[in-house]
Amino acid sequence: MRFEGKSRLILPVASRTIVVAGAGIGGLTAALALAKQKFRVVVLERSAQLEEAGAGIQLSPNATHILNDLGVNMLLESRAVVPDDISISSASSGKEIIRIPVGASAAFRYGAPYWVAHRADLQAALLARVHEVPDIMLMLGTQLEDFAIHAKGVTAVTRRGVARLNEQAKVLIGADGVWSTVRSRAFPEAQPQFSGYVAWRGTVATNALPREFNAPRVRLWLGRDAHLVAYPLRGGGRINVVAIGTGQWNRPGWSEPGDPLELSRLFPASRWPPAARWLIGAVEEWRRWALFEVSTAEWSKGPVALLGDAAHAMLPFAAQGAAMAIEDAAVLGQCLAQQPDDIEAALKHYAAKRRPRIARIRRAAQQNGRIYHMSGPMAFARNTTMRLLGGARLMARQDWIYDWRAA
Repeated sequence: MRFEGKSRLILPVASRTIVVAGAGIGGLTAALALAKQKFRVVVLERSAQLEEAGAGIQLSPNATHILNDLGVNMLLESRAVVPDDISISSASSGKEIIRIPVGASAAFRYGAPYWVAHRADLQAALLARVHEVPDIMLMLGTQLEDFAIHAKGVTAVTRRGVARLNEQAKVLIGADGVWSTVRSRAFPEAQPQFSGYVAWRGTVATNALPREFNAPRVRLWLGRDAHLVAYPLRGGGRINVVAIGTGQWNRPGWSEPGDPLELSRLFPASRWPPAARWLIGAVEEWRRWALFEVSTAEWSKGPVALLGDAAHAMLPFAAQGAAMAIEDAAVLGQCLAQQPDDIEAALKHYAAKRRPRIARIRRAAQQNGRIYHMSGPMAFARNTTMRLLGGARLMARQDWIYDWRAA
C-alpha cells in the first residue's frame, strides 16, 4: 500500500506558518491539530511515498478522543476493531489469568472507544483528513537537512532531489522519530539508548487459525524474559502478532527480516504453551526492530520543539507510544493558539505540560515490563494478585491514562 501526497502550489510564507518534520502518526496528527488552530502547516517527509510500515497499533480512549475531535475517527472506524477484552495468560501454565473489559464498557466509561488497527490504516486515515484541510501542505520526498533560528522564527533547510530549498516558518516541530534530525541539531547530547529488548512482528490470516482466534480480543501471554501479544486487524481479517524479549541485536530500523530460529530459542516449548507456539509458527514473515528509548532534558529551543518519539521514545509495554504522540499534538496546538505572539513561551508551556505525564507513562511501561517477565514465585504472586483484583478493578487502574483530556 502506498499513500501519495497531494500536489499543491507552495503558498506565500506567512507569519503563522509552522513546519513539521516527519509525516508519521505524530507529524500528521500535529498538522491537523495546528491547522485546527488556524496555523498554516508545511509537513516535510523524506520518503517519496508514505508506504505501509509496522503492523498493529492499540489506540486507547485518550488517543481516539483526540482523533475524533480532528475528524479522523470516521475515516478509520471501518478498518479498526473494538476488542471485547484483553485476555492475560501465563506462559508457564498456558492458563488464562484474567480478562480486562475494553469493549462497549470502556467506550461508555471514557467517552471514546478502545481500538486496535493496522498502523497503515491509521496513517491512511490521517492522510485522507490532511488532504481535506487546505491549510496543510505535505511535501513528500523532501529531507530536512538543517535549520537556522533567527529573530523572525526559523528557516528550515531542505533537500528535494538535487534542489536545496529554504522554508521560512514561525515554528519548527520535530516529529521525525527516534533518530530525529531536529533533535540531533537542537540537542545533540540526547542520543537514543538501546533498551536491551528486541521486538518481532508479523501477521497471519484469521481463517488460517483455530476458531478461538475469531473472537475480537487482545491476547497477552506473560513469560520469563519475554511476552507475546496478538490482536485482530483490518476488520478482523488478520491477526497481528508481536513477540518481545531480551536480546543484543540493536541496529536502527523498523523492518529488518526476523529469523524464526531466534524466536524458537526465545519461546521454547519447555516454557511456552502450544497455542502461543502455534501462533508464532503460523506467521509467514517476521520483521524485527530493536527497542530504543529517548529521554531529553529539554523539548524546546527558541521556536523549535520536539514531539512524539523524537522527544520521548519509550518501551511499548503500556501500549501508549502512539497515544503519547497524539496527545503531544493536541497540547501543542492549544499552547501555540494561546500564546501565538510569544512562541518561545508557548513551546516551553507545551513541554512543561507534557513532561510529567510522559515521565509517569514511561515509568508505568518499565514497571509493566518487569511484571510481564517475572518467573517462579514472583510470577505466581503476580497471577494471584491479578485474579483477586479482577478485570473491572484492573481496568479502573488505567483511568489516569485513558480518561485524560487535552483541555
